[in-house]
Amino acid sequence: MTERTPTVVRVESNKTKSGGAQTIAAELGLRELILSGELTPGARLSEPSVAERLGISRTPIRAAMARLEDEGLLELIPSGGYAVKAFTEADIRDSIEVRGTMEGLAARMAAERGVSSTDLDAMRDCLNDIDKALKGRDKGVADLSRYIELNDRFHRMLHCLPGSPVLERQIARATNLPFASPNGFLQAQAEDETAWVSLTVAQDQHWMVLTAIENREGARAEAIMREHARIAFRNMQLVLRNQHMFEQLPGARLIRRRMPR
Repeated sequence: MTERTPTVVRVESNKTKSGGAQTIAAELGLRELILSGELTPGARLSEPSVAERLGISRTPIRAAMARLEDEGLLELIPSGGYAVKAFTEADIRDSIEVRGTMEGLAARMAAERGVSSTDLDAMRDCLNDIDKALKGRDKGVADLSRYIELNDRFHRMLHCLPGSPVLERQIARATNLPFASPNGFLQAQAEDETAWVSLTVAQDQHWMVLTAIENREGARAEAIMREHARIAFRNMQLVLRNQHMFEQLPGARLIRRRMPR
């Protein structure tokens, strides 16, 4: 087949493309206040109070609030302004489903359009590094952090493979939905042995989808990525049912848990 121009080399943080430094600082600062629990669900936000708290002028704060509303961390309220949003398990499940659907589409389009050997080699290198991170018996926080870093890189590479900026933007929106990212619940699971088994299964799926893409098997590649997202469902259920893990989860206070009877 005729090789396409490599696309993976374009992978970069979305944040570097968005707005000025002050708006980025406001967005990061406000997100941290929300995820740390300093701003609780239902709390109404005013531009002056947030600007004073972060030491940033109101214009970047206004832009940051609009972006976080787009991501789903904030919601518009009828009387004007924004409030911190709470999430049910159903909300999170739907967000993960949307992300998995979009990533499945990316995998299918990449397989059908064809991928350059340069891109395939880059993804293999990433997966080989993940294999190394999963080896050994005494795995801990450092190993999990390495896995999370590499897992994020693999998924962002996948998003770029079809060479479609339109699809990339839509996947970015889906991935930014609260708790929807492939790593959304992993940070809380470093001490759980069964979680590492789950990561091994996920890594096997990574290799399978890459093979399917290389073999131009679009339907298979899509099905694998849809199934791959189901691992995030399991991680969610595990964390939300375990109080210790739940307390380690960034943004835990935003979630309304349905506790077993």
